[in-house]
Parts: sequence; C-alpha cells; structure tokens
Amino acid sequence: MEITNNGPETSDTDYEEEDNVSQAREVPLQNAEEQEVASEPRKAKKRKVKVKGANKKERKPKALTSEVWQYFDKVGFVDGIESAKSHYVDSNWKLQSKILAFAHMEPPHTGRELALKVLEMLNDWGIEKKVFSITLDNASANDTMQKFLKEHLEISNSLLLNGEYFHIRCSAHVLNLIVQDGLKTVSDELHKIRQSVGYVKVTESRTLAFFECVKNIGDIDTTIGLRSDCVTRWNSTYIMLQSAINYRRAFYSLSLRDSNFKCCPTSVEWKRAETLCDLLKPFYNITNLISGSSYPTSNLYFGEIWKIECLLRSYLTSEDPLIQNMTTKMKEKFDKYWSDYSVILAFATILDPTKKLKFVRYAYSKLDPLTSEDKSKSVKMMLEKLCAEYVNNEIPSSNSSSSQQVVQPPSGRLASIDELEFEEFENQETTDIGKTELDTYLDELRMPSSACFDILAYWKERSRKSPTLARIACDILSIPITTVASESAFSIELDDVNSNIDKDDEIRGSVQASNTLEYVNID
Repeated sequence: MEITNNGPETSDTDYEEEDNVSQAREVPLQNAEEQEVASEPRKAKKRKVKVKGANKKERKPKALTSEVWQYFDKVGFVDGIESAKSHYVDSNWKLQSKILAFAHMEPPHTGRELALKVLEMLNDWGIEKKVFSITLDNASANDTMQKFLKEHLEISNSLLLNGEYFHIRCSAHVLNLIVQDGLKTVSDELHKIRQSVGYVKVTESRTLAFFECVKNIGDIDTTIGLRSDCVTRWNSTYIMLQSAINYRRAFYSLSLRDSNFKCCPTSVEWKRAETLCDLLKPFYNITNLISGSSYPTSNLYFGEIWKIECLLRSYLTSEDPLIQNMTTKMKEKFDKYWSDYSVILAFATILDPTKKLKFVRYAYSKLDPLTSEDKSKSVKMMLEKLCAEYVNNEIPSSNSSSSQQVVQPPSGRLASIDELEFEEFENQETTDIGKTELDTYLDELRMPSSACFDILAYWKERSRKSPTLARIACDILSIPITTVASESAFSIELDDVNSNIDKDDEIRGSVQASNTLEYVNID
C-alpha cells in the first residue's frame, strides 16, 4: 500500500491534470473513485523516483527519528507499526521533517528487527550513507537497535567520527520519566486535590454551590477554570493543581457549608501543592518548548537541561521532607540519563551566537566550579575534531570554497584578476595561517538574545564567511531532541494504536497529520 501526502491542505485531486478532472466529473462517482485509487500509486511512484534522485545528488546528512506503536490485533495478539522520519535543513535554510515510511512490525519487536526495518527504509530512499544521528525514546529494544544500526552504517564508513555522536535520547521521554518518579511520591496529596475537584464537578448542584462560595469570597480569578486531570498526562495534573490552588479558599468555604465534603486539603497540603506546582512548571514549559517541530531545538537542549538540574538541586534541601524525597527520586532519574550532558547537543549551544562557548563554561561553573574549565575545554576540543573531519570530507561545490582549489591568474596583466576572487583567496589564506573559522566565530561578541531570533537565518547569512562551520551548524541544528509532538510529549504511558481502528486507516491519518512527502508503507 502506498501512502501519499504533501501537507494537510493538499488534497489527492491537486495532482490530477485538468482534463483528467473534467473526465472524472462525467463518470459515476464510484468509477471516479476507482480511477483515483488506480492512478495514485503511479503518481506516487513517479514522485518517489524524483525525490530519490534528488537525495543521491545532495550531500547533506540527515538526522533521523524512529518510533514504534503497539496495538492489539483482532484476535488479541500484540502487533506493531514502526515509523522513520528524516530531519534536515533545506537549501533555503528551513527546517524540514519528512516521514520516510511506516512499516508493519510483527512480534517480536527486537532491536535487531527494528534496525533492519529502518535500514530497509534508508536504502529505499537512497540515504543510507547520509545518516548523521538518530533520536530514540527509552524503550529497551532501542539501545540494541541503535547499536546494530550504528555497526552496519560504520561498515560503509558513512558516520562522522565513527558514529561517536550517533545516538540521541528523546528529551521529552526522559523528562516524562523524571516527572513520573516524582509524582509517585506525592500520590496521596494529588489524590486529595483530585477528589476535591471531582466532588465539585460531579453534579450541577455541587458546582453551583461551589461557585456561590467563589462569589461570596469575591476576589478569586474566575477566568481560570476549575480543571480535572488525566492521570496518564502529567501536564493535565499540573494544570489541575494550578486551577485548584486558585480556588483553594472556595474549597475551604465549601467544606464549612457541605458536611459531605470531607476531602478538602489542609493548609499544609495546599502549601505543598504550591511547591509541587512550582517544581513542575519548568518541566511543563521546557517540554512545550522542545516539542516544537517548526524550529530547531537542539540548541535549546543544553541550557534547558541545565536549568532542570539546577532546579532539582535547589529542592534537595527543602524543609518539607515529602518534597525533599520527591526531588531525590527525580534527581536519581535525571542522573541515570543525563549525568553527562550530550556533547553533540552542547555543540549546538556553542553554535548558537546568543550563547556560544561562554554559556557552556558558565553552566558548568554553576554545577561544579572545580571541573568546569576542564569540561569546557574538552567540549571545545571535540568540536574542533568535528570541524577537522568536515574539512577533510569537504566536497567542492558551487556555493562553497575549498582550500584545495588553486587560483590560477588569467593570462595578461595582473590588473585583470577578478577582485572578488582575490578577496576570497586572501580570506582563505588568513584563515589557514591564523584563526580557524571556529576560533574567529568564538572570538566575536555574542549576539543579544531575542524571542524572534532566527538561528538558521543567522547561519545562512554567515555561510559565505564561514562555509564549513555553517555546514556543521546546519547539520547539528537539524537534530531533533524529541521524537514526539507536543500533544504527546506529556503522556506517562505509551499511546497504543486504537485496536478498533483499521491499521492502514490509522497510518494514513498519521501521515496526513504530519508534514510529509509522498513516502510509502513497507510491509
């Protein structure tokens, strides 16, 4: 089965020639639908050949993400669907994310089988030698999968630095695991607030009585609605806490008027809820931030993860033993996955002109002043190593200069030498003798931080001055630090595909909801 889509606003009929559309209108509806179904695979095949040809010509590496959805088939056995997605910065310096394929996966879903299916997808699109990294969630099979995939790609010598920075952990999944461990320790307190909200909302009469209390108190912000939560989505729990805290005086007033309302939290429990809300807020904001799909997120990783660690450290000394215990559990989970920050994503921060290496030094110094300088030097040294590999692998092209090219003056007088060509030669010579592109970039002043700053536009503008560093920035900034969209990033449990929905329909719906090319299902 082939799945085609060019975006949510593009219908299948947009690809029909006008005369074909006219002919379709003249036949019965059933025949028109049959014609559409029959022609769709042919059109998709032509487009695929075109895209595959373009993939072979371009040199840009691709960052990958891969996910597996499990569901129960009609007889109750576990089945699965694996997807792979390609992420890259296009020739217009815009971030693109394209689904390569969906593949039906029969059990067992071992790491080896998952890797083989991804390799099949890569080969099918001619990008098996253009893989830069892969971002995966923390499913146990994925560790085996990325190792097998890495070993296979290393055979063809297609990974930079022998795949040293190949595997990226999904940040949204790690954040979820951290929050989940924390919420388990305060489940009783959460249950009491959840019960209170449920008590008020269960009948209309109780809701009216509650808002009568709100009215009598008078200065409660009623623009904030009273929200229930879904226990498997911790963002809804955070929002519930926020709303309940806003109405806590009304809950107390209701407890005085309604003798059946026995679950009202105490003042100590409300204070604890406030602390819990303060602790969850950065997790909520960061998860929303890193789950964006229309802008680079790799440059956000280092700073945001650093903020989380600083936050957890500050609550480890809380006077409330319950909050202290909760934070200890969260810090243990943090250290399990992020005791050492991802080096490749530290590179992304350095390549953010509003932060650079100075921010990395600053962040390390706040965590451990004794080791900060050594860690910063180590990160810079590894980035220099990556730059050297890019220079060694440089392929001359129409929009990049190469130090291997020899400039031959034209016959005739010296004055006839092209001035622009001479300036480029002079700049290259200065770089070779003196500073590298990286050194020149790092020595320049940081740019002021701005909410509307476009990091890809910056590197597009700088690509003439620093072509190699711009290529590196282009590749690193395309790395996604999460595999999930914002609406799924807060789920504590993996979402299973609804077993009542036909598998192919579910896949087609997922494709149409994504920014995709006409990519195919592999069975």
